[in-house]
Amino acid sequence: MSSEKNSALHSVAVRVDKVTKTFPNGDTPTYALREASFEALAGQLTMIVGPSGCGKTTLLSVICGTMQTDSGRIEVFGQDIGCMSDAEVTAFRSRNVGFIFQQFNLIPTLTLVENASVPLILQGWPYRKAEEKAASVLENLGLGKRLRSFPKQLSGGQQQRVAIARALVHDPRLIICDEPTASLDAKTGHHALELLKQSACRQDRCVIVVTHDSRIFSFADWIAEMEDGRVVKSCPAAEYRHA
Repeated sequence: MSSEKNSALHSVAVRVDKVTKTFPNGDTPTYALREASFEALAGQLTMIVGPSGCGKTTLLSVICGTMQTDSGRIEVFGQDIGCMSDAEVTAFRSRNVGFIFQQFNLIPTLTLVENASVPLILQGWPYRKAEEKAASVLENLGLGKRLRSFPKQLSGGQQQRVAIARALVHDPRLIICDEPTASLDAKTGHHALELLKQSACRQDRCVIVVTHDSRIFSFADWIAEMEDGRVVKSCPAAEYRHA
């Protein structure tokens, strides 16, 4: 790969600069983020780790614009999220961000292909074309024979693959994952991370995973560790040592 291509592949996709976020708590606000600074590169899978309550999920929320900050600056692929209106943030998120949640958040009354089609439908795709695209992604994830099944008919691992398909179907530039392996056994969790790793290794795409699961640290290119609302360590995964 030429140096020019390598530079584009590993350009800064997400930049968080001295972001603070508090929540009301009587006379003394509770700090979820304390001037947190963080970067994630395009072409990489970045993991955010740290103890419960340290601000990991809040950091994800402010990165994708579902939660406003008190101060600081957030850029996603060069776009300043803080300068956008609510409508502009929503439109930006629908085009550029895919979400994978710990509890899958599948709609129980929709089939697999309908669940995976939701991001495209929200973008205004015709139902038939949206389902064709969703079916293709599900087939690539080994669920081609279950397109008309409902979530309750699937195992946890299969439901997670549907959640991954839903996150990937609109080809987002940023994929956000909150504890994606928490409900999965080791084998299924590793398969899920392999799929995410494949998604990350593309120019102009970034995957950020919040996790407590040290079993999957080996899939990361970069690891950022949080403590008390701050990013206290950020380094290549090969250099990371978990205490």
